[in-house]
Amino acid sequence: MNRKLAVFVAALAAFAFVTQAAEAGGRRKVDPRLSATAVGVGAASTAAYFAFNNWNWKWDSARAGVTSMGAYAITTVGCAALSPIVGTAVMHRPLTYREAHILVGSCLIPVVGGWLVNEAYNEGILWAPDEQQPVAVKKHRKRHVATK
Repeated sequence: MNRKLAVFVAALAAFAFVTQAAEAGGRRKVDPRLSATAVGVGAASTAAYFAFNNWNWKWDSARAGVTSMGAYAITTVGCAALSPIVGTAVMHRPLTYREAHILVGSCLIPVVGGWLVNEAYNEGILWAPDEQQPVAVKKHRKRHVATK
C-alpha cells in the first residue's frame, strides 16, 4: 500500500512540473543579460571563496587566515558590491532599483535569491521609486438601508 501511494505521489508531482502556468502579462521578467551577470559574478565570488583556502575542500583557518564563515561573509559582501557595477557595464545604462536588488539577492541566496526578490516586487511586497505604481481601483458598492 505504501509503495502504491509513493508511486501515486511521484506521478502527481511529475504532472505538477509538466503543467504550464497562465501568463496574464502583469509580471516583469528579468533581462537575460542581467541573469548572466548574476551567474558570472556569483561564480567569481565562489572561486574567490575557494581561493582563500588555496583550493582545498577541507577548510584550514591557519592556512587561510580567516574562518570559513568569515570567507563566506567577505565573498558575499564582495559579490553584492560588485554585481551592480558589472550589471551597469553589461546593460550600458544605470540599473533600476529592481535590477540592482535582484543582483544583490542573487548574491545573498545563491540559486533562488534573485527570483525571490523579483517575485516580491511582482507581488507588491517590495516597491521602487523609479517604477510606476499600480493604481488601486476603487469599487463602488451599493449601500443598502437597514430596515427595522
